[in-house]
Amino acid sequence: MSAFLSIRVKEPSMPGPRAMPTLFSIAATIVAVLCVQPANLAQQTASTEASSTDEQQPQSPSFKSQSDLVVLNLTIKDKKGGYIPNLTADAFAVFENKQAQPISFFVSEDAPVTVGLLLDSSGSMAANRELLITAATSFAATSNPEDEIFALAFNDTVSSVLPESAPFTADPDTLRRAMTAAIVTRGRTALYDALAAGLGYVARGTRERKILIVVSDGGDNASQTRAEEIWKQTQASNVVVYTVALVDETERESNPKALRRIADATGGEAFRPHTIHEVADVLRRIATDIRHAYTIGYVPDNTARDGAFHNVRVVVRAAEGRGITVRTRTGYVAATSTSRSKP
Repeated sequence: MSAFLSIRVKEPSMPGPRAMPTLFSIAATIVAVLCVQPANLAQQTASTEASSTDEQQPQSPSFKSQSDLVVLNLTIKDKKGGYIPNLTADAFAVFENKQAQPISFFVSEDAPVTVGLLLDSSGSMAANRELLITAATSFAATSNPEDEIFALAFNDTVSSVLPESAPFTADPDTLRRAMTAAIVTRGRTALYDALAAGLGYVARGTRERKILIVVSDGGDNASQTRAEEIWKQTQASNVVVYTVALVDETERESNPKALRRIADATGGEAFRPHTIHEVADVLRRIATDIRHAYTIGYVPDNTARDGAFHNVRVVVRAAEGRGITVRTRTGYVAATSTSRSKP
């Protein structure tokens, strides 16, 4: 992988019909872990405590100017599952391999993102095509109006829904028209090729936070990219992956566990709706989740390009007596000495 700019987050699950990583709840202090680092893919175009003054707040992010920057995305909720707003930078402390790290920047909720929808358009999805397009359109309508949204459809191959001349949009109607024209359900399922292409495509976006959302049954019978390659690439990327498993119990190639593993590794969340009719609600919940995330970043004291896994611990202090839970990742894989920085 190239670049040392990495991202890694991991954890919670939400009520409802979906699988998810475990959640750690503590009354006043919560410890979570996460990491970051950008990815190099060859496939297709593919953060409550007292507030600080503006002068006390860390600088706004400038990811691309620092190749050693570690970026952490966190989703913080109370015991009832409600998002906790208005946390300030001094509520967060970061430790890498048990060593405190100075926070370089802090961004509160609802920063725009670059987000890609990876939509299974194999033959098994034929009956669900219109409902899937409607659900994806609903996601766009719930998202930040400054988001950069794209979509990839995958069956035997992976194809972009939007034209090369306008690879991103924030307009739900534009996205709907493009999906309606481009999505043809047929053939087999190249899930891992789609993930590789999505990682490459999302890197072209200008928003600092990068998200992928996969809607599929988790099976793969057509990819040239191997599962372990995608595992390594997501471990070394700054992309958070959410997954929505549409599982037909009679389909032996369905693999929702593979989707859950990827979501867990990247600090996203895995959902498993009972029916296709629940997908629109799930995608709206994901859009809301994205808009309530906190982002913090730091440049590690230890900048060894050793290709090793670096443990990251994030401590979040809440108001006395207020229990919180945090979803984040456990660390990041450092770049190697031969890796080149990514712009």
